[in-house]
Amino acid sequence: MIAITEKTRKDLEFHTVLETISQYCVTELGLEKAQQIGPFSHKEPLMAALHQTSEYVSSFSNNNAIPNHGFDTLSSDIQMLSIEDSFLEIDSFRKIAATSETVNTHLLFLKKFNTYYPSLHLLASEVEFTKVIIQKIEAVIDKYGVIRDNASPDLVNIRRNINLVRGKVNQSFGQALVHYQSLGYLDDIKETVVENRRVLAVLAMYRRKVKGSIMGSSKTGSIAYIEPEATLKYSRELNQYEYEEREEIVRILKRLTFDIRPFAALLHQYQDYLSTIDVIHAKARYAQLIQGILPNITEEKRIFLREAYHPILYVTNKQKNEVTYPQTLELTQDNRIIVISGPNAGGKTIALKTVGLLQLMLQSGILIPVHERSETLLFDRILTDIGDNQSIENHLSTYSYRLKNMNYFLKKCNAKTLFLIDEFGTGSDPDLGGALAEVFLEEFYHREAFGIITTHYTNLKILANELPCATNANMLFDEQSLEPLYKLHLGQAGSSFTFEVAQKNGIPYGLINRAKKKVEGEKVRFDKTIAKLQKERSRMEKTSENLKEEESKAREESKRLEQTNKKIQEKLERYQEMYDANQRLIYMGQKIDDIAEKYFSDKNKKVLIGDFLKLVEIENSKRKKISAKEKKEKEIVQKKVVAELNIAVASIRTEKKEKKIKAQQEASVKPKITLQVGDRVRMTDGKAVGTLDSIEKNKATVNYGLFTSKVSLEMLEFVERPKN
Repeated sequence: MIAITEKTRKDLEFHTVLETISQYCVTELGLEKAQQIGPFSHKEPLMAALHQTSEYVSSFSNNNAIPNHGFDTLSSDIQMLSIEDSFLEIDSFRKIAATSETVNTHLLFLKKFNTYYPSLHLLASEVEFTKVIIQKIEAVIDKYGVIRDNASPDLVNIRRNINLVRGKVNQSFGQALVHYQSLGYLDDIKETVVENRRVLAVLAMYRRKVKGSIMGSSKTGSIAYIEPEATLKYSRELNQYEYEEREEIVRILKRLTFDIRPFAALLHQYQDYLSTIDVIHAKARYAQLIQGILPNITEEKRIFLREAYHPILYVTNKQKNEVTYPQTLELTQDNRIIVISGPNAGGKTIALKTVGLLQLMLQSGILIPVHERSETLLFDRILTDIGDNQSIENHLSTYSYRLKNMNYFLKKCNAKTLFLIDEFGTGSDPDLGGALAEVFLEEFYHREAFGIITTHYTNLKILANELPCATNANMLFDEQSLEPLYKLHLGQAGSSFTFEVAQKNGIPYGLINRAKKKVEGEKVRFDKTIAKLQKERSRMEKTSENLKEEESKAREESKRLEQTNKKIQEKLERYQEMYDANQRLIYMGQKIDDIAEKYFSDKNKKVLIGDFLKLVEIENSKRKKISAKEKKEKEIVQKKVVAELNIAVASIRTEKKEKKIKAQQEASVKPKITLQVGDRVRMTDGKAVGTLDSIEKNKATVNYGLFTSKVSLEMLEFVERPKN
């Protein structure tokens, strides 16, 4: 059973998370429940709540959206049902019917999609599905909130009489209206309605001449509103029937209340179910806002939060379009305490609060913003000491209050505890307070509790380095600008950069040197060594990030080359298919040519037809039967391949033509050699080389060995001249 004090909730700002969640609730009861969210006492209901929220989150991105769960609160109506002889009004029954319909819709939906939402279906399966409530109410009240005529035999007769009398009232009023209008007794408006009754608008001077009951007058007194005498008796009769109608409706509502009263407990269950769904919906919306997921819950004593965000800071920075830096942290049985050190404003407290708040949220059934490979165990108690805790009411100083808090820690801390202490040991003399803090830390360590503390005390850093199952950590800073990088690094204590920060903030160098002389030399050297190591770590961190970027680029390039190679392979396969198809067509052409040649010789049509049919049957036996759709797809692919080949061939032809033109241009640029008898020559458009035997004017005789040829000298080009 987990125990979380109000102080821990306040330290971790858990109420801020609940306020944000409650804003997503759509019902009053859901809002109340959301504000009362707290840690679960047992693992089974906790896991059920986490899976329910996770399933609801998944409904936002699939096609099976969970139905609306809104409803009007029924608490007062259910309470009224428990009072004997009481009855509910029509609006109450409409709310009950609507709530029942909403629940039924949910139950049917989750039953249908139980494979998508198993945990939500399990929750819904505990609620009874029934249409009896809706049927009983709809048998009496229609969708407009009016009691049906057939709700009782007496009501049928009463309303029939009411309609008859209303007809007589209207008829008699119409006759009176026509009569007095003809006499000129009425104002231009002729008639109006007073107290839900039709009256004549009679001019004041004629009011004594109109028989009837005066119902009032205009503000100026110029018009008197009179109900004609002819309609009075019918109005009284109508009033009597309307009274009987109201009495009968009360009897009907009492009977309906009596019929619904046995379902009071079920209605309470309906209301509880829908308000629970409302809270689950609100938690799912919040998870969507902070990118929350369900990490692995392990039985092993291990916390591994990878890329964990502080949810409140994440939401605030998101609204400001600012960056939020995640933290990665691990606690195990062999490394169960982390001591974070370093200068202020580096993010130590945020890192500590992130772990505590995420653990508290998770154990309260709320999804958390971490990497999907994160995992954590469940603690029985979370203890915190964060911030300045002066108690004015109890006249306690900060240190007195912290000592009182440490005493509480010592009473409650055990192997199933997570403790979080900010600025451990502060509030007293550094040496004495540091020594006491060291003893407290040793005690928590021996009790095998998990914990994270932040401190500036050197002795606590040394102790964390000496204890086998504890480790130092620091928040990284830029070694040049001393700006925080908001990254937690495990394994090394952090320097407070006291003098460096002071210098950066404009404190005179002479004062800083005087301060250094007042501090023990060993402590300065120790802090200086830590600062140097931290700067080296920062440089290594940057180098590591650069290497990661290079590695990422190399992977992307490898992936791109792989995709290119795949595309080339696919093209080669398509070209091979086209080549094979063309070879088949050439083979077919050769066969047809052979058949045609044979027919040309013997003119035997029977043999021709037989050979041709045989060829066709052989080819058809190789074909595979495909659908029209597949054939169309194949034709599209073939057209695409042909188009690609045409482009490639056109490119090759263009390139070849350009090379030929270039060669001709180069040949024309070459110096012209005067040909002589005995030179080896060849035709400009040929390849055969011969010997020039004789030259006569513009004609030359070329000897090719087996024959000679006479050509124009301009058509010859020099190859070589034999050496004497």
